[in-house]
Amino acid sequence: MTTRLSTEEAYNKIMNRLDQIDNKVNNQMIPFNKEWIDTQEVCEMLHVSKRTLQNYRDQGKIPFSQIDGKMYYRQKDILNILESNYTPLKPNRASKLNGYGIRR
Repeated sequence: MTTRLSTEEAYNKIMNRLDQIDNKVNNQMIPFNKEWIDTQEVCEMLHVSKRTLQNYRDQGKIPFSQIDGKMYYRQKDILNILESNYTPLKPNRASKLNGYGIRR
């Protein structure tokens, strides 16, 4: 026999579950208050491989610091690179995309 939850109990149960989900998501995200981040975090931010990141370093596209073979990057430098390479969607292109796989 199952017992029915009161509205308040059901609400509290849902809120507790949402808090658990929120904590999991926040623990997996890279915090944006760190000044220096390592190779793994940069690869995750840029969605690139370690080899691609090495190519960016070799080509002078990304500034870095190296200590005992481990690379570190200023988070603000990575965010500046992303911002400087941002290409906004042209208004006429956006209207053409409506209805083509874009979920509203």
